[in-house]
Amino acid sequence: QVQLVESGGGLVQAGDSLRLSCAGSGGTFSTYTMGWFRQAPGKEREFVASISWGGGRTDYADSVKGRFTIFRGNAKNTVHLQMNSLKPEDTAVYYCAVRFVPIAQPFVATGSSYDYWGQGTQVTVSS
Repeated sequence: QVQLVESGGGLVQAGDSLRLSCAGSGGTFSTYTMGWFRQAPGKEREFVASISWGGGRTDYADSVKGRFTIFRGNAKNTVHLQMNSLKPEDTAVYYCAVRFVPIAQPFVATGSSYDYWGQGTQVTVSS
């Protein structure tokens, strides 16, 4: 059974940094696409960033470009999201998701492209 576990969330002030981690288990993490999404209270879930393990391609939402970086950990089944210059509007529950095949670029921002999801980790940025 595939499981994804997010960690690293917390309460920070505007301008601070956080690093989120997503550790997967139960699957074959040789070639995959892993994405980060977030959902703020009263809002729809939105795409944040994704990375393709096989090719190393990364994609970002416009709202986080230049501030967030997604990268692979030392273990194949771990992906991190480095979040710098955090803003109050970044406050949300952050979820990681995975699909064990590459996802074509136009679809990486679509939640339905992913097969497995974690439980989420809360990020709160105070002004």
